[in-house]
Amino acid sequence: MREKYRQWQISRNATKQISKKMATIKFQYNKTSRQEVEKQLRMRVRALPTLQSKETALRMEVKKAKKEIDDLEKELETQIKSYEKMLGLWTEFDPTLVAVKGVNLSKRKIAGVPIPILDSVDFDIKRFSLFNSPKWFLDGVRTLEGLAELGIRREFTELKLKKLEYARKKTTQKVNLFEKVQIPGYKDAILKIKRYLEDEENLSKSSQKITKAKKEKSNVLMCE
Repeated sequence: MREKYRQWQISRNATKQISKKMATIKFQYNKTSRQEVEKQLRMRVRALPTLQSKETALRMEVKKAKKEIDDLEKELETQIKSYEKMLGLWTEFDPTLVAVKGVNLSKRKIAGVPIPILDSVDFDIKRFSLFNSPKWFLDGVRTLEGLAELGIRREFTELKLKKLEYARKKTTQKVNLFEKVQIPGYKDAILKIKRYLEDEENLSKSSQKITKAKKEKSNVLMCE
């Protein structure tokens, strides 16, 4: 019962918001205003399919980014587990040997949204003696490089996801605004202007008929 009441409240609030936004559509009861309203309506009707396609594309990209993050997390977890058997050896390793020097980025538009893409990661490796260090130290350096790159790639994918989700949210809001608010609002405004102008025209014709009838009656009386 509470859930039904909550859904009713949400629906009611949404209706109120739409009604408020519809009230912001300004127009005047004349032909010039009607032409402008019709122009605004045409623009939104033409733009809506493009926005809907963009929204669909962004939803798919968001889904792909989420899967990419899951895959990177699984790969990172798998690699870390595979090195657990060497845990005793890692206590001998100096982690300061490997440091991230920088990242190489490029930009790509995904569903119209500019996204930074991680191309590669540069590492700064401290010099160490291959003769005085355990044989596996070189492999340890490569392992740390791989783990660090996976972690950095995951962070950039999360950044991509945030940007895509933000763009998707904004696009959905615009689709809803056009579909549920502005297009119905402009149609309603056109109908109101049309009825007003028709009523005005009918009143004018009625007034002319009354005037003509009075004039004809006056002429008849004068003739008598």
